[in-house]
Amino acid sequence: MKMASMHESCGVFGIYAPEVSIARLIFFALFALQHRGQESAGIAVSDGNGIKTHVGMGLVSQVFTESDLDQLKGHIGIGHNRYSTTGSTRPSNAQPVIVESGGLSLALAHNGNIVNARALRDELYRKGHRFRSSSDSEVIAELILASPGKSWEEKIEYAMRRLQGAYSLVIMTGDNLIGVRDPMGVRPLCLGTINGGWVVASETCALGHIGAQLSREIEAGEIVVINKDGVRSLKKKSDKKAFCVFEYIYFARPDSLIQGKLLYQARQAMGEMLAREYPVDADLVMGVPDSATAAGIGYSHASGIPYCEGLLKNRYVGRTFIEPDQRLRELGVKLKFNPLSQIIAGKRLVVVDDSIVRGTTTPYVVKLLKNAGVKEVHLRICAPPIRYPCFLGVDMATEWELIAAMKTIPEIRNYLGADSLGYLSLEGLLQAIGLPRETFCLACFTGDYPIPVQMGMDKLALGKLSEEELIGSHE
Repeated sequence: MKMASMHESCGVFGIYAPEVSIARLIFFALFALQHRGQESAGIAVSDGNGIKTHVGMGLVSQVFTESDLDQLKGHIGIGHNRYSTTGSTRPSNAQPVIVESGGLSLALAHNGNIVNARALRDELYRKGHRFRSSSDSEVIAELILASPGKSWEEKIEYAMRRLQGAYSLVIMTGDNLIGVRDPMGVRPLCLGTINGGWVVASETCALGHIGAQLSREIEAGEIVVINKDGVRSLKKKSDKKAFCVFEYIYFARPDSLIQGKLLYQARQAMGEMLAREYPVDADLVMGVPDSATAAGIGYSHASGIPYCEGLLKNRYVGRTFIEPDQRLRELGVKLKFNPLSQIIAGKRLVVVDDSIVRGTTTPYVVKLLKNAGVKEVHLRICAPPIRYPCFLGVDMATEWELIAAMKTIPEIRNYLGADSLGYLSLEGLLQAIGLPRETFCLACFTGDYPIPVQMGMDKLALGKLSEEELIGSHE
């Protein structure tokens, strides 16, 4: 159970639509992608004569007003929801990033994490580039501007050869919307159409919210350039695929399509596989809302045990800047969940969830259920044990914070206070998704990273910079 323990790495969106009021469409697309990041939101637009932007800390609904959107006129625009994986939580790290040099300018929004960002940043700094943020996204933008090439495609293609890590990008120049996906395809990115224009988005759910139609997924290693002449594509040969399997388990919305598969159905299949691998005599099954609801239903279908809603989720917890006082803080998980005691009291309950990371919240959920009168709590987890940290855009935990790296499964069960505990096997997970093993990055389960990483990496490494390094402009 993640709670504050695992976070997505950002949502990105771009649109090229001369006949449409784009700022409002970007707003609603970001609203649909809010689950991918809640720290900050931003929109940048261009009418061909310059870039206008509005960014702020907080949720999309907190950052923008009607008057803000009215100021953002143009036919090209990009938007971003941020959760920090590199760089601290502060206004200067909000995106889109705007950079200018030598008469060129671009706006960029990024989902992912660049493993060699510090080395690239130091190199660019020595060449006279100055940075206003501590995010790897600004490093990508400056690298593109500094790259040789007569066209944006050539510059981006050169930059891609230097970048190591995960990146799905939307980029806006004066007259182009550009979508870029890293050669391993770690993070999702799709292409759609709307009213004679085009959109690029992290997930397909954003398209449906604004009346756009899915065209296709942008491929690993592909650069898509959209302008008045239409769409053109440049594809970089991809030797290794490493799509993040947690997009299927948790990150993406259940109504999104990835690789042609509806996430809801994939998660339902995970629950069914859990029922086969870890059957138990029980009276009711529930999924921890909302991320494990589909998997809980799948477990119920496969086991024949009735499904129930055992916990009611307060969807507004965590969506305020007002901190709880100490008494409320001590209530812990009750701020987020409230048990339906009349339904679950006296029952043997199967509780399906998507993952356990640190294991700091799960004991409180088990205790909450048992205090509500549940006779037995049988935990079933849709992800295999997470034993290794992620360096490609998921803010998960350090290795020594991961409970499965420190304890055996029986020790974890005892620590959590559950009557039984079953993790879905890696083979069962892949069978439920229905795609071959070589499609995915599975490093958090296996320790087999798709690129070399330094185990002591710190997501805030770029944040540990001097004021002299952070303040300034191009020289």
